[in-house]
Amino acid sequence: MAINFENLIKNIVTPLVVHPDDVLVKTLSEDETIVIQVLVNEEDLGRVIGKGGRIASAIRTIVYAGASKEGKHVRIDIDAF
Repeated sequence: MAINFENLIKNIVTPLVVHPDDVLVKTLSEDETIVIQVLVNEEDLGRVIGKGGRIASAIRTIVYAGASKEGKHVRIDIDAF
C-alpha cells in the first residue's frame, strides 16, 4: 500500500491554518528523494512552522516515518504565497 504523501500533509496542515482553501501541497520530483512543496497563505506560515519550527519538525517526523516504511526519502519545503 503506497502512501499518498500529498494527502497526508494536506490533512495535517489544513486544520492548523485560518485559510484552509489556500493550502496547496504538490510533489515536485519523485527521483531518489521525493520533494514536496507546501504552500500556505502568508498569514498562516507561522502557524504551520510553529514556535522554533516545532510544528514543521513534527510534520516532517510523521512523513519521514511513513516514507522510511516504504524505503523512500522525502524532503518537505514549507513556504507562503
